[in-house]
Amino acid sequence: MVQKSAEGDKIVRRKLSDQVLDKLREMISAGELRPGDHMPSERALMERFGVGRPAVREALQNLHNSGLITINHGERSRVNQIDADVVFAKSDEIARLVLSAAPGNLEHLKSARQMFELGLVRVAAEKATAEDVADLRAIVERQRGHLDDPALFVAEDMVFHSRIAKISGNPIIEAVSRAMLGWLFEYHKGLLHWSGKETVTLAEHERIVNLIEARDADGAVKEMAEHLDRAKGIFEPKG
Repeated sequence: MVQKSAEGDKIVRRKLSDQVLDKLREMISAGELRPGDHMPSERALMERFGVGRPAVREALQNLHNSGLITINHGERSRVNQIDADVVFAKSDEIARLVLSAAPGNLEHLKSARQMFELGLVRVAAEKATAEDVADLRAIVERQRGHLDDPALFVAEDMVFHSRIAKISGNPIIEAVSRAMLGWLFEYHKGLLHWSGKETVTLAEHERIVNLIEARDADGAVKEMAEHLDRAKGIFEPKG
């Protein structure tokens, strides 16, 4: 007697475009297609996989949406260099939705950023070179030159914290830092309520750099904690 198949035993017919997508991913992961290479033409892919143009186009569009290739109209698609920044950039829209979904999520992000940055500044105080310190001082001076331009002042603030992350020498940590800063500043309503605090920020940044240069890890962590505690108030949901 033949028993009825369980739900999990059913064979599901996969779309042709999904199968083409798997093959293209294999070509990229195997190195047959390298960053910077042009993708084969649609006709070449149709012939190679024995499928029609719609399946190829849908697969290419999925690769484009995932960041693996770039499609430019009028040109052949090109394979992208895949790194941590690309991965997190693809999460930007999801992050915006998560932060918009509940007010508490923004507070969670602030707390996560604080824990993350306290670890980063400790590492920076232990590993920073003279070049690292010089770069941080240059960023502070550029930021000082933008006291009359809130957007540029904030941009340099992001650069300052990203440069501290770079001292770790870990590209994934750098990418996480940039992503978190980007998600937070997406919710920055402006600096009107921060008026008069710009010089405070600059002084705090200078003290952080001094402590990093002095290899005072505990002092740098304490200063960064106070800096981030004060700065939490500038991030508010838009509207």
